[in-house]
Amino acid sequence: MGLRDKKRNQRRVLSRRSAGPKTGEGKDFLPLEGKEQRVREKKQPEEPESTATVLYIGHIPHGFYEDQMQGFFQQFGAVKRVRVARNRKTGKSKHYGFIEFENPEVAKIVADEMNNYLLFEHTLQIAPVPPEKVHAKLWKGVRKGFIPVDRVAIERRRLSKDKTVEEHKKMLEGIVKRDEKRRKRIKAAGIDYECPALIGSVQPSAKKIKFDED
Repeated sequence: MGLRDKKRNQRRVLSRRSAGPKTGEGKDFLPLEGKEQRVREKKQPEEPESTATVLYIGHIPHGFYEDQMQGFFQQFGAVKRVRVARNRKTGKSKHYGFIEFENPEVAKIVADEMNNYLLFEHTLQIAPVPPEKVHAKLWKGVRKGFIPVDRVAIERRRLSKDKTVEEHKKMLEGIVKRDEKRRKRIKAAGIDYECPALIGSVQPSAKKIKFDED
């Protein structure tokens, strides 16, 4: 190939590069003549309307009980019921509870605004409870208030009640067994001590009374 041919080929390559793409070529470019491209935005699914009126409240500080919660949350809207979980034996708060509002919109506002709210050095944890997850016995006895069980009175009645002969005999057998174990432990420890005998451990047999037949 001569020098002329080389120059001729170079001019052809330069002319092709400078020329625009032909019709149907250049897939990286889309024709916009007479058509407007519209970007379709994906429609985000709308959040379902909240119908929950019951809120769970966790990390309740000491002293923030039913009356205090009723007065505090009334600033948002009408409060229907309040319940603080308590220990059945002592009546002390378990530091969580539930509150019910009459309006679900008010409940949603409280859940959004009061969650992680710092109160008496405790961060409240508030979350709505769906209606289908509210326990059927959640509000049982809430109107009466919490009445702790008097365990002392129950035990006093149990010990003070009259025992039958069989119950009394069983009680004595338990006392004698415990006394024998105590004597063995004292002897095994090398202590020379004679425990006094238990009074009433041996019960006389019941006398049979014969009635004269007429």
